[in-house]
Amino acid sequence: MAAAQSQPGLLTIEQTKVVLAEVIKAFGSPENSARLQEARDNACNDMGKMLQFVLPVATQIQQDVIKSYGFSNEGEGVLKFARLVKMYESQDPEIAAMSLKLKSLFLPPMTSPPLSGTVAAT
Repeated sequence: MAAAQSQPGLLTIEQTKVVLAEVIKAFGSPENSARLQEARDNACNDMGKMLQFVLPVATQIQQDVIKSYGFSNEGEGVLKFARLVKMYESQDPEIAAMSLKLKSLFLPPMTSPPLSGTVAAT
């Protein structure tokens, strides 16, 4: 694995923490917060519209940060970074927490569907 660390886009756990912190910070900047809020307003809590409006803004914000760490400046770079984070989530609770925080910045909270077989009281 040590030889693979020199490949662009493959970071150590510690480097991944640094990049995740920068990405989270970028989402919090006034300009990016405004862009995300506008996208959320356009989406009106509709999951299909969230994908259409919010996801591209979130992807662009991440790309702006991760490109300086060897990830390509297109959607594939964000996917590679997401896979790397996912790989480290099970190994490092701090990365898992940061990943959850990042997702909460642009994904709506998911509600569980009602359990099947339960009957609503009338």
